[in-house]
Amino acid sequence: MSIDRLRGIFSAVALLATVTLAASPARADRCDDLARQLKSQIDGLSVGRTAANVIYLSHPAAKQLRLGCASRNFSNELYAASATRKPAPAFTDLVASAAAVIFTIPKPDTVKGTTRCLGRMGIFRGDDVKLRYRRLDLRCTRNKTSANITISRGKDE
Repeated sequence: MSIDRLRGIFSAVALLATVTLAASPARADRCDDLARQLKSQIDGLSVGRTAANVIYLSHPAAKQLRLGCASRNFSNELYAASATRKPAPAFTDLVASAAAVIFTIPKPDTVKGTTRCLGRMGIFRGDDVKLRYRRLDLRCTRNKTSANITISRGKDE
């Protein structure tokens, strides 16, 4: 092979690599997009820092609020903690609104699921309730001072 032919092949490979790398668009993380979407659709919600696939959020109705990003076991996870043992309707509405945005389910369905989960905690069923509603896994727990709810969807669903 002649030197000119090798230069031509090398130039073509370099050009092809440049075009391939330049053509792929820069994509933001899906979880960051969800956090921005939550902030735009829920009044009073602010996005905090990100650490280990978890985005910390804050809202006046919740003591603690975080969005867990996709992992091996679940696609997304929403964790919310109430400052009181019996959460206020504003807390339930916040959790339902966030779950509707994250899991793309109608808000009336998420309101019903969160209300059902938080309402089942008590003397008969105890302080740790797990249930499935509309392909979502809901887990509600409470202690003497606060109530927590975790909503997630399995990776295979």
